[in-house]
Amino acid sequence: MGSMTRKAFLASVGVLAAAGVAGCAGGASGEGEPAAGSVSGRAEDSAPGTAPAGSAPTDGSVSGDGGASRVFFTRDISPAGLQAAFDALGVEPAGNVAVKLSTGEPGGNNFLSTDLIGDFVRSLGATIVECNTAYGGARSSTESHLQAAADHGFTAIADVDIMDAEGSISLPVTGGAHLTEDLVGAHLANYDYVVSLAHFKGHAMGGFGGAIKNCSIGIAAREGKMLIHSAGTSATSWGNPAQDDFLESMAEAAKAVSDHFGGVGGSMCYVNVMNRLSVDCDCDSHPAEPEMADIGILASLDPVALDRACVDLVYAAPDGAALIERMESRHGAHTLEHAEAIGLGSQSYTLVDLDA
Repeated sequence: MGSMTRKAFLASVGVLAAAGVAGCAGGASGEGEPAAGSVSGRAEDSAPGTAPAGSAPTDGSVSGDGGASRVFFTRDISPAGLQAAFDALGVEPAGNVAVKLSTGEPGGNNFLSTDLIGDFVRSLGATIVECNTAYGGARSSTESHLQAAADHGFTAIADVDIMDAEGSISLPVTGGAHLTEDLVGAHLANYDYVVSLAHFKGHAMGGFGGAIKNCSIGIAAREGKMLIHSAGTSATSWGNPAQDDFLESMAEAAKAVSDHFGGVGGSMCYVNVMNRLSVDCDCDSHPAEPEMADIGILASLDPVALDRACVDLVYAAPDGAALIERMESRHGAHTLEHAEAIGLGSQSYTLVDLDA
């Protein structure tokens, strides 16, 4: 098992000055960087007011000595690889465990395969959780959503709970610029631990979708989704806010969910699968075919570090141009900047290579 800081990783793959990387908080300036071989990142990369990423667990799975969150990475996209990435986190979910994933809009085929995730979900004794969509389509009602989940094989591996089938509950948003509350599926209150199992890919509005999107829009009830899309101005319509306001609202909603479960190192963990890397989301019924190769599976207790590492890996890929264009044209990295600024997590990370 080998590890390197974010800057060392970016330098090793030649993307140190990539426009979409160097322009983000925690970019590779090199000042104060630990010596080669160090397993820690830079504490000074955290935005002002951000809680130190290493202030939670003591098992080392969150941070190294410099405050950088640890992100575990394997190229093995298989049931064994998924289990290895999760096991590296050193967590033991207890009580009523939820696995939050996307059931996938019918017509698309990029959502996570039950052949890949089935054993993992069963091993947790977990319930797969989702919320209904706020647009038309085949997942906008509980009945049709459950049918889509069955058609895609999810009900064969676990119980599926559409969390907003009985309405929503309000979670407070602290430190937000747009949201004061996050309206989530009411059944979220029934769970003691949440595993975010996201398919990392592009997104037509957010630029990319990973852990933050999965736990913001993905856990929001219909009216909560409207609140996010309208940047806090309406729970009944999408509105037309400035792009950055929408992105910031996603980060704020994700923080409300994280805070509900104790923040980084609390009763949530995050896994992103980087396969079928389309520029389009799994909520699209006719997504574009991927134009780049699969990359691997990553896991962290810090959703910001996890999504940042995935974005960096796209920049590092020789065939990532289409997804990079999608992310940059939607200013997607701003979600990470705001998430860090409000204390959801840190963009500074140590990448731990489980294959080394």
